[in-house]
Amino acid sequence: MQPVLDPNPKDGQRKMLLVLGAFFAIFVIIAIVATLAAP
Repeated sequence: MQPVLDPNPKDGQRKMLLVLGAFFAIFVIIAIVATLAAP
């Protein structure tokens, strides 16, 4: 069995992590903007 946090992930894993990270970052930014825009 492969550990979840692989110190040297394969290209596919790294790309998926990057996509998930980008999604999370966008979600956080939208949440902050929505909070600031709310009256």
